[in-house]
Amino acid sequence: MIFTEFRFILFFILVFSIYWKLPNKTWKKLWLLICSYIFYGIWDWRFLSLIIGSTFVDYMTGLKIYDSNTQIAKKAWLTLSLSINLGILGFFKYYNFFVDSLVHLFDTTGLSFNSININIILPAGISFYTLQTLSYSLDIYFGKLTPQKNFLNLACFVAFFPQLLAGPIVRASDFLPQLTAIQKFRNVNVKACLVLFIVGFFKKACISDNLAPFVDNYFSAVDSYTALSGWLATMSYAVQIYCDFSGYSDMAIACAGLLGYNLCVNFDAPYFSSSITEFWRRWHISLSNWLRDYLYIPLGGNRDGTIATYRNLIITMLIGGLWHGAAWRFVVWGALHGIALVCHKEWSQLWNKKSLINQTSKIWGVGITFYWVCFTWIFFRANSFIDALSVAKAYVLFQSPGSQQLEPRLWLILVGLAALHWVSARMSWTQIIEKLPNQVFAIGYGYTVAVVMLLMSTGYAPFIYFQF
Repeated sequence: MIFTEFRFILFFILVFSIYWKLPNKTWKKLWLLICSYIFYGIWDWRFLSLIIGSTFVDYMTGLKIYDSNTQIAKKAWLTLSLSINLGILGFFKYYNFFVDSLVHLFDTTGLSFNSININIILPAGISFYTLQTLSYSLDIYFGKLTPQKNFLNLACFVAFFPQLLAGPIVRASDFLPQLTAIQKFRNVNVKACLVLFIVGFFKKACISDNLAPFVDNYFSAVDSYTALSGWLATMSYAVQIYCDFSGYSDMAIACAGLLGYNLCVNFDAPYFSSSITEFWRRWHISLSNWLRDYLYIPLGGNRDGTIATYRNLIITMLIGGLWHGAAWRFVVWGALHGIALVCHKEWSQLWNKKSLINQTSKIWGVGITFYWVCFTWIFFRANSFIDALSVAKAYVLFQSPGSQQLEPRLWLILVGLAALHWVSARMSWTQIIEKLPNQVFAIGYGYTVAVVMLLMSTGYAPFIYFQF
């Protein structure tokens, strides 16, 4: 069940209608938890045990960390929490990857290694809710948060269905206080939430899903297409994954808002970034902040000199790449972004010394940043490392053995979408729409929904980030 399916709309209407009729916050939270478990169980009810088990582990270890009198005891309970959560994630997501890599390493050295591969199904959303539960235990350990004694609150935090499968990655310190506050429907900005939901729906169902067949056709036979088609497919994928992921985030934030909860903004026009550093402040913001606070800073951040800072950046991005997928091409993707961040820091110091940063250089920066980000997307999207190298050759050297071409009108579509994105990023549509009379808003919204229904793809396309 994905947000663009009709059955989700019916599901959410039922959740919404009953939620605001319940007499107190305890009943509301219990209803949310039941609905969240139903929502997740529709994917595969067997994996509900993982979410419930992870919640119990962090509930108990959180209390133990807080109540322990010695640092050794606190660290022991934290280690238990991290080991169980990361162990579950590692088994389901990385077991076969590491086994296959070990086999390949032994083969290259001429040694034999008998491996056991297991047909493992990756539980939906496990990468996202694992980071949430880790942040809960870590914040308690570092004294930034007191543990929840109310198990229902923690369970709602872990399983909250709008952002359960693909974020935004929510911090316990941001979400738990909302669970204890009294929710009133009059405080809900209904118009803003409805607008945000239809915007996200449009991004996913009308843009991302309609671009997907063109991108899939190219990446299924990369050597059959011209180099120009390689450029077109790569840029189309950049648009596809942005609209797919930011569309999900928009709809998740909107659904949470209609239930009285505020989730963090996850995207801020990232392709208009003038540097790779700015890109990571605008792309998947909740993950960027998580990696900064729980990985980069604990590694030392920028406290120990230039070399250590660059080392910490590279390590953080390598792990960030591996978090996205169990394949070496994701590690390469992370490494490329880490190298780019290091290069930008060096470049920024040079330009700052010369005081040459101006509007023109920022425009060039947007173009260069977008070119590099698209280049890295090649390794993210390709079906294999060999395919990625072929696409990279077409993208960088403009060389490809193929003669087939993707639909040329895609260029016009991409230009039109870029213009639309530029306008929407610079105008506060929400504030304008909020001022409309309710009747005018309802009529306009109805027409918008009708247009979106006409433009949406007819094929089923799950969200890209569900596989991570």
